[in-house]
Amino acid sequence: MLINGTIMQYFEWYLEPGFLWKQLKEHSKQLSAEGITAVWIPPAYKGMSGQYDAGYSAYDLYDLGEFDQKGTIPTKYGTKDELVATIRALHDERIQVYADIVLNHKMGADGCENVIAREYNMYDRNRVESDDEEIGAWTSFTFPGRKGTYSKFVWNRQHFDAVDWDEKHGRKGIFMFSGKQWDAQLDREYGNYDYLMGADIDLEDKEVVQELKRWGKWFVHLTDVDGFRFDAVKHMNFSFYKKWLKGLRREEKGEFFSVGEYWNADLQALKDYLQASAYEFSLFDVPLHYKFCQAATSNGSFDLRTIFDNTLTQHNPIRSVTFVDNHDTQPGQSLESFVPAWFKPLAYALILLRQDGYPCVFYGDYYGIPNNGIPEGRQWLVKMMKARSECAYGLQHDYFDNPDLIGWTREGDDEHISSGLAVVLTDSNEGSKSMYIGTQHANKQFFDCTGGFANPVTINGDGCAVFPVHGGSVSVWVPLAQD
Repeated sequence: MLINGTIMQYFEWYLEPGFLWKQLKEHSKQLSAEGITAVWIPPAYKGMSGQYDAGYSAYDLYDLGEFDQKGTIPTKYGTKDELVATIRALHDERIQVYADIVLNHKMGADGCENVIAREYNMYDRNRVESDDEEIGAWTSFTFPGRKGTYSKFVWNRQHFDAVDWDEKHGRKGIFMFSGKQWDAQLDREYGNYDYLMGADIDLEDKEVVQELKRWGKWFVHLTDVDGFRFDAVKHMNFSFYKKWLKGLRREEKGEFFSVGEYWNADLQALKDYLQASAYEFSLFDVPLHYKFCQAATSNGSFDLRTIFDNTLTQHNPIRSVTFVDNHDTQPGQSLESFVPAWFKPLAYALILLRQDGYPCVFYGDYYGIPNNGIPEGRQWLVKMMKARSECAYGLQHDYFDNPDLIGWTREGDDEHISSGLAVVLTDSNEGSKSMYIGTQHANKQFFDCTGGFANPVTINGDGCAVFPVHGGSVSVWVPLAQD
């Protein structure tokens, strides 16, 4: 039986340390019942700030909360044993697990090395600012707390191509090592966006490539994860993950869903990346996220008929992972562009209740973000998640015929008893829309599961009905009343 898949990004930036793996295990049954079929978990290995590190300042990929390093044994999210037990519990509930990984850079080195380098312009990475000179680079990673367990590989200056701090002269900048060069096939922001942060990993180094392959096999074998979320792919050679993932699929798991974070609002950039990576994995639909932001802040002047124009979901729905917000767009973060609260239900309806894209629900929208005083949205979000898992099937009919009020229906299918739905949303005044939902629903009553309307709508003999919506809101009409 076809089941609509829904990912949950199971973390936000400001979580307190020490509880996430345990909470996720405890909530696995509940999440499954609410329609979650996969979770995207944060980086599971030790970061440079120990238990306070979200994992993106990657230190030791082999330390999943097992060794006394960076002032702690657990990671921010728990211990290795808790992680493995949590993944097992999620699998028992038929929930897949996608692990976030950072293979672009390392931080928190154990030692400093002298290296010959040139400084490059911060805003034009193709422009050299200095002659060769000796700098002090934090590039020695020996992992003294792990003592060679799982891998005896240690990292040194050979394995990196650039840093942003010169310890010898106490200065910040971008310093590329002598004999190295920026990768050619990557994002062109700042001329060449190879360098992002920390000690930039040289993905052309054969020892590095072999070690990252070994780590991937070790990690998958140990944790039994079902896929990956690749961080910062715009800063890495476009061919790297294509080759890395192919090998992993061949040697570990044939089916291995993966999605890359290519943060660019330009659809063409995403199209070029997918082509260069041979469509081996999906990408997040960043242009659609920004469409949500634009629609939510246009005071009703946004043309809702164009909400999917120039988005990955419109261009390549099979390779599109849709989202409303994430840990980087939440308040206070580097890509802050948080969709206003009033528009959140509309945006989630657009990703959860249509046939295109693989939707991802954000932990901060579900549980709230206490650090910023943002309340949980679970009460209304679960209703849409259940509507997706139970009702959003069958032929889709679009009614994108009004700039202020749009809608669509799903006819349902024989496999799902309570399937079929109608959605109407507006960023302006209240209204209604006459839509066809199928003659098989004739004389049935449909209820607004969002709670916006108490009275049901009855489907006419011709399979049509008029579905209302309140101003600046969304109504989701389903065959059975929900509590």
